[in-house]
Amino acid sequence: MSNSDTAQHKIGSGFGATSTAEDVLRGVDLTGRLAIVTGGYSGLGLETTRALTGAGARVVVPARRPQTARENLAGIENVEVDELDLGDLDSVRAFADRFLGTGRTVDFMIDNAGIMACPETRVGPGWEAQFATNHLGHFALVNRLWPAIEPGGARVVSVSSRGHHFSGVRWDDVHWSRGYDKWLAYGQAKTANVLFAVHLDALARDRGVRAFSLHPGGILTPLQRHLPREEMMANGWIDEDGNPIPQPGFKTPEQGAATQVWAATSRQLDGMGGVYLEDCDIAEPAPESGERAGVKAWATDREQAARLWELSAELTGVDAFAS
Repeated sequence: MSNSDTAQHKIGSGFGATSTAEDVLRGVDLTGRLAIVTGGYSGLGLETTRALTGAGARVVVPARRPQTARENLAGIENVEVDELDLGDLDSVRAFADRFLGTGRTVDFMIDNAGIMACPETRVGPGWEAQFATNHLGHFALVNRLWPAIEPGGARVVSVSSRGHHFSGVRWDDVHWSRGYDKWLAYGQAKTANVLFAVHLDALARDRGVRAFSLHPGGILTPLQRHLPREEMMANGWIDEDGNPIPQPGFKTPEQGAATQVWAATSRQLDGMGGVYLEDCDIAEPAPESGERAGVKAWATDREQAARLWELSAELTGVDAFAS
């Protein structure tokens, strides 16, 4: 397979939907490696942090709520918490400057934090919050940390979602100034997560840094915090008392964290990059109609990926690859 063009087709990893993060790291020694996991103190992020440290890695957890992060991570060794609000570019810059000041390098960058289907919210200069937090904040963070991202082996993992099927990038109105739909806005942000990995991989592969995006699976986590209880009950996700109802195809957080941990560490992906993963394997292209599975063509289109990079650099004022 060409080092520059990974096909969007399964490779038969031997893992699957029920594999856990611990499963994919069994026998893997990450001693001496450093990971940054945004949102690594809640839901899938917490399980990702737990699995990586269990394999010997040191994990830096940038958190919008540092005190909560420290409480949630209590008892897990080899973790440090710092402050970061992805919706605030000054906060992104400050975190990156602090980290770069330590002189350390990053082996695994996992862009895990995110918000989903929130009420219409504006951040920064009036940006729509889901696009700004899930995409632009991570875009600025990776570009600012670029001097520390280890050449010749580092990986950047962009946690997307099957929600990217809801919407491509709305080029004529990315910030939803003409009416707001929380699910379509979420879909656009998740498509942006995939396109970011596509273009970052194209820019970074010559340095030996590869990028991946992924769908972790359907999991009930704090990501659902913006959804009204009535909506979650109508979907059959929770009962009247707010307790999760087991769902066919839903994963545990330990299973949900597996694909991002696999993306960051698996030797099966050596020489590959720029692809969207699900269930610990490369995903197939989405079918034209029917079940939402695989990856939509609008999320892996290289021209759109380059266009989004240019727009994101313009909006954030950051581009580590600008000539």
